Amino acid sequence: MKKLQKLLRKQKIKNANFFVEPDEIFIDSKNLQNFDRQQFEGRIEKPIPKRTVAFLGIFFLICTIVFSGRLGYLQIKKGEAYYTMSQNNTLNKQIIFAERGIIYDRNKIELVWNKKSDDPTGLPIRTYLSPGFSHLLGYIGYPKQDKSGNYWQSEFVGKDGLEKQYNDELQGTNGTTIVETNVHGKVQSENITNAPVRGKDLTTTIDSRIQSQLYSYIQKLSDSNSFKGGAGVLMDAQNGEVIASVSYPEYNSAILSLGKDSATIKSYLNDSRNIFINKPLSGLYVPGSIVKPYFALGALNEGVIDPATKILSTGSISIPNPYDPKQKTVFKDWKANGWVDMIHAIAVSCDVYFYEIGGGYQSQKGLGIANLEKYAKLFDIGQKTGIDLPNEVSGTIPSPEWKTEKFPSDGTWRIGDTYHTAIGQYGFQVTPLQMTRAVAAIANDGKLVVPHVLLSDTVNDITKIQTIDLNKNYFDIVHQGMRESVLIGTSVALNVPYVQVASKSGTAQLGVAKNRVNSWIMGFFPYQNPKYAFVILMESGPSTGSIGASSIMRQLLDWMSTNTPEYFK
Repeated sequence: MKKLQKLLRKQKIKNANFFVEPDEIFIDSKNLQNFDRQQFEGRIEKPIPKRTVAFLGIFFLICTIVFSGRLGYLQIKKGEAYYTMSQNNTLNKQIIFAERGIIYDRNKIELVWNKKSDDPTGLPIRTYLSPGFSHLLGYIGYPKQDKSGNYWQSEFVGKDGLEKQYNDELQGTNGTTIVETNVHGKVQSENITNAPVRGKDLTTTIDSRIQSQLYSYIQKLSDSNSFKGGAGVLMDAQNGEVIASVSYPEYNSAILSLGKDSATIKSYLNDSRNIFINKPLSGLYVPGSIVKPYFALGALNEGVIDPATKILSTGSISIPNPYDPKQKTVFKDWKANGWVDMIHAIAVSCDVYFYEIGGGYQSQKGLGIANLEKYAKLFDIGQKTGIDLPNEVSGTIPSPEWKTEKFPSDGTWRIGDTYHTAIGQYGFQVTPLQMTRAVAAIANDGKLVVPHVLLSDTVNDITKIQTIDLNKNYFDIVHQGMRESVLIGTSVALNVPYVQVASKSGTAQLGVAKNRVNSWIMGFFPYQNPKYAFVILMESGPSTGSIGASSIMRQLLDWMSTNTPEYFK
């Protein structure tokens, strides 16, 4: 028996499992100081209670029932309604219109700006400084919609003036937004996909103070003295910056832009004063005596006459008729000017002097029509100036070729045609801007600058300036003649105490009856150090009137002496 018990004990020990389960050992954790109770060291693991499992099961069951019920409601009961709504809701790509750039004058005064619109499409409204700036600034065409409300023109488009010339810079880039609307057109949601990019601002050479004042003077004289209209240009003679460019009458830029006031627009179209023409660069006018300084330079350069040589003006010259020697053709001076040399002839605007140096008379040699054309073109008279504004035109300098083309039935060029050309009559046609550039070239001794309205230092770099190769002494003689015109001659209205002005007036007769005239004044200041050139034209006024372009320039000079004296320094 004892052997059997001993054998069983050995067998039990042999088959024993020496792995000890944690829950088979009881340890008194209170007697062990280093146990971490947060990690259950020294504790016995317990199973999750059944009630906790039951609670979680019930919770998830309730959630499943709720979501299943809601899904059934949306899919079954409301499914058709939501399907119809999804079909009626639409996604539209709408334009976010970019703000057009602002246009400033040289002193950062706003000439054109944008203001908010009450229109639901959010179109910004283009606003213009007025009056006196319309032809310079121009107008725009707004984006256009078809009957369905879709935009077939999505951009603001410049139609005239600076708005047209610099349209690409001013217009910016439109943005887009995706808009969801329901069947009633109510917006459900919006998402911007591309933000608009604002247009570039422009700073111009214009001084809005002088522009406004010059316009006011031209407007008042036109309305009170029956002139058809007028134009005025003030330009920096050294770099071509246009300080003012006025055209009267003018349109209203805002009215043309919106295009809704059909009655006013119709009145513009029917107005005989050609309201849509920007007179400084698009109007063609007979220049009259303001061409004489250029032919004086030509006569000096060609050796036609010595500047000290005097010619007698008794009030007219006569030449025999080639077909009937007993008959004479008379070419009148505006008065008997007596003996005049070149300086005095320019000062008093002696027609007889320029008849003779232009076409020749008796022993006095003349330039001839070819040279008259040559020296007019030397100063780019009759040619486009290249200004950064649209719709500039060229002009006409009479010549035998021109006459043959214009009058094919009687194209013979006669000495009288040369005489009339020498005093700026006959078929001569120029723009006020051309004459401003030309008189600036007299002021600066032969530099033909490019007129420009955008303020930029690169417009007239040295490579772009044309130089007229004439002796400086010849320019000095013409300068003296134009200064004498202010002191004792036809431009005495500009003899002011605060600045020395050099000038040349002109009165061009119009029509067969010659009862209408263009009144001109051109010149530069200060005389000793020329900085600014000017031209004023009063168009088609009564020939009996004594008030013309000179009075406009005098008023402007007086106003500038008080309000913008920096221009006289």
